[in-house]
Amino acid sequence: MKNYHFSIIIEQDGDGFFVVCPELQGCYSQGNTYEESIENIKDAIKLHLEDRIATREKIGELTSISLSSVEVAV
Repeated sequence: MKNYHFSIIIEQDGDGFFVVCPELQGCYSQGNTYEESIENIKDAIKLHLEDRIATREKIGELTSISLSSVEVAV
């Protein structure tokens, strides 16, 4: 068994928390609480990776990621 590290982005809205893994296209989840959303994305990532392994697709690992903000005037 191999351990993988991926970044996630968590957003809160009126319905709870939405979480996405940018390195794995289409891999996202949600939860009513922050903690639930973390557990749900872990499950989603595991299923995503199991599918890639079964189809012998390459699994890329995190090399570098940064989070920043920008100001935009409209």
